[in-house]
Amino acid sequence: MTHEHCMRLAIRKCHEGIRKGQSPFGACIVKKGRVISCVHNIVWKSTDITAHAEVNAIRVACKKLKTVDLSGCVLYSTCEPCPMCFSAIHWAKIDKIFFGSRIKDAQDLGFAELTLSNRRMKSLGGSPVKIQGDFLREEAIELFKTWAAQKKKRLY
Repeated sequence: MTHEHCMRLAIRKCHEGIRKGQSPFGACIVKKGRVISCVHNIVWKSTDITAHAEVNAIRVACKKLKTVDLSGCVLYSTCEPCPMCFSAIHWAKIDKIFFGSRIKDAQDLGFAELTLSNRRMKSLGGSPVKIQGDFLREEAIELFKTWAAQKKKRLY
């Protein structure tokens, strides 16, 4: 299973979320070539502001693997994880993050993102997580364009 394939799983899941009226974010967690979780953001469905795609993916993966230690896992996210999500990724001991669009791209849409990049958080906190940004960036940006064209889109 290639990194491109795994990221496209997250992208497909994000499209599903957009169709269901959710925010334009998707995430997939893979361990040893096996998809452990693949979800989209459900902030509006759950009325839970912490229900970001990355946090949901971690919750599902921890439950499925019956552990809070996700060492050996890779997380694919359609957008650079916010500081809350990056912290959860760090605490779960996920090895590597691949993300498509950037926090700035989400801000440009109107999302109330904090301008603290994953690289800066990694540096400040001494996190060992590896980061690969701008991965399939154009496909990830298309998700934002699809979401922005929705009549009933909602920000948070």
